[in-house]
This record gives sequence, structure tokens and C-alpha cells, in this order.
Amino acid sequence: MPELPDVTIYVECLSRRVVAHTLESVSIRGLNLLRTFEPPVEAAERRRVAGVERLGKRIVLALEGDLFLVMHLMIAGRLRWADTGARAGAVSARKTRTGTIDQARFGFDTGVLTLTEAGTKKRASLHLMQGREAMSELHRGGVDVLTCSPEAFARALRAENRTLKRSLTDPRLFDGIGNAYSDEILHAARLSPFKQSRSLSEAESDSLHAASVGTLTRWIDTLRREFGLIDENGRPAPGRFPGPGEVTAFRPGFAVHGKFGHPCPVCLAPVQRIVYAENECNYCPGCQTEGRILADRSLSRLLKSDWPRTLEEREGPARIVARGPQPDVPPDPTP
Repeated sequence: MPELPDVTIYVECLSRRVVAHTLESVSIRGLNLLRTFEPPVEAAERRRVAGVERLGKRIVLALEGDLFLVMHLMIAGRLRWADTGARAGAVSARKTRTGTIDQARFGFDTGVLTLTEAGTKKRASLHLMQGREAMSELHRGGVDVLTCSPEAFARALRAENRTLKRSLTDPRLFDGIGNAYSDEILHAARLSPFKQSRSLSEAESDSLHAASVGTLTRWIDTLRREFGLIDENGRPAPGRFPGPGEVTAFRPGFAVHGKFGHPCPVCLAPVQRIVYAENECNYCPGCQTEGRILADRSLSRLLKSDWPRTLEEREGPARIVARGPQPDVPPDPTP
């Protein structure tokens, strides 16, 4: 799922292309995409774009007349942009065996924005809201990590006694952090993902806050440079819109997320993971758990007493073979 750094890049790329321009048409193709009926989606057409904003993990097109188009890409949703000259090649909807990938198309006087969603589970959503107060109701209430104080961060963290991994990814507590960047943040803070939030000392909470700000800021800057949104002197630049596969939860520069079996860049211990539901938790035993291997709910039950509890035990003949990083969404089979 695109998280705060990725959504920030989408917002900045869109701002450079659509702000002060007209949204000429809206075409909804996904059966379950549009979640509102009043005002009708046609009300957004032929309106000038006043701004592009981030609302948690959502992308907001602010339109004249106090209308807001709010997109949530969920896990497999992505955005594509085609300049005005490329419109002719972007008319027909792309389809695969699992259905239509193109869920919505927004025609501007500068180009076409397409919301795509791969896979069979269509979870992306689109809301058209009248008024900023109505739009803000979609916000889950989490604090903005990049702007909140260490004290506000600590209050949110200790609101419920949960694992740090769960707390960081709860949108009611923190704004815009998901599975991938929570792994990177916890590694930077050298804290176990299973440590309970209310057991943290003041120093550990401050360290986690600093790691959160530092990790997210560093990756926003990295992605801005990757897509040309800032030049070598740090000044804003036009940049390019992310292409297929470029907004991903698995990046080469990550320390632990998607790096199962790879050496930790800090201590060289092999990165471990815990798989649960549709997510996974990646961590370094050397940096985060004092060498302990955290129990995997399914595999540790299967192996019972044979489950390795330390790095030394795992480094025997029965060591599980590591696999490389996996794609976060099914590959787009269309050209």
C-alpha cells in the first residue's frame, strides 16, 4: 500500500500538472470504486483544481466550489499520468483475465490521470465530498509524525498497550505509516516490533519519534530526487510521474523490509520475518531483539521444539532458505 512518502510523491507530481487547470471529465470504470452518490460525480467536471493534498494515505484533489475528490489506493491501486499528446493511446480500458485494471480516468486540459488496480480484490475507493468538514471525516485521526512533538507522539503511542508494529500502523494513532516503513522505522530505532508500547521508557519513545521523522523524511527526499522533483541543489523541479512498478513496498535501499535472509546493513545479521494475514514483519535480530528469533505463529507451532530461538540455533543445517524480496502487487500484464 502506498504510504506517506509514496503518497507525498504522488501529491507533488500531480500538483505540478493539474493545479490551476481544469478537470474536464471523470470516467468511473470500477464497479465498487465510487463510495458516494451525493453530490454526483459529474459535479466535479469542468471545475478548476485549487490544490492537491494528502489526507493520511489518501490523495485529495481540491476543486473550486469547495468540492473534494478523495482517492484511497489501498494495496494494489496506483496512479498513471499521460500528457495531453498521449491521450489517443490511453482511450481504451486495459483488461486482464481478472478484469479491468483501469478503475477511473480523470481528463484534464493538461493530460489524463488513470487510477489502476491490479488483482481480483478491488479495494481502492473514491469519494466526492462537499465541504472541507465533510472531507475531513475520512481522516482516521492519527497524528502527523512529521509535525507532532515528541510528547504528542508519546501520547498517541501509549493510547493503547499494543505492539510497536501494530501501533505505528494504526491510522487512528499515526498518520500515513504502513507495513513497509514501520519495519524501517523500528530498525532505525533498534526496537523490537513486538515490544509493548506502554513499556517504552521516555528515552525509547523519543528515539522512536526521532527514527520515525528521520526515516520518513529521508525517504521523501530520496524519492523526490529519484523522480526529479528536486534538483542537485535541492530546489523544486518539474520531475516525472512514477511509472509502472515504481511505487512499491520493496525498495533496494531498505534496511529490513523485504530483505528476509539478507545481511543487516548495520550488524550483518540475517534479516528475519514473521508472516501474518496479508502482511509480514521484517526485523534484524542483532539490532532489535538481542539476537532472539521471534516466534512465527504458524511455522513455530509446526516446528515446536525445533523452532530456532537464537541466531546461533538458526545457523545450523536446518536453516530455512531465504528468498528474495517479493512484489507488493501482481505484475501488470499489459504493455
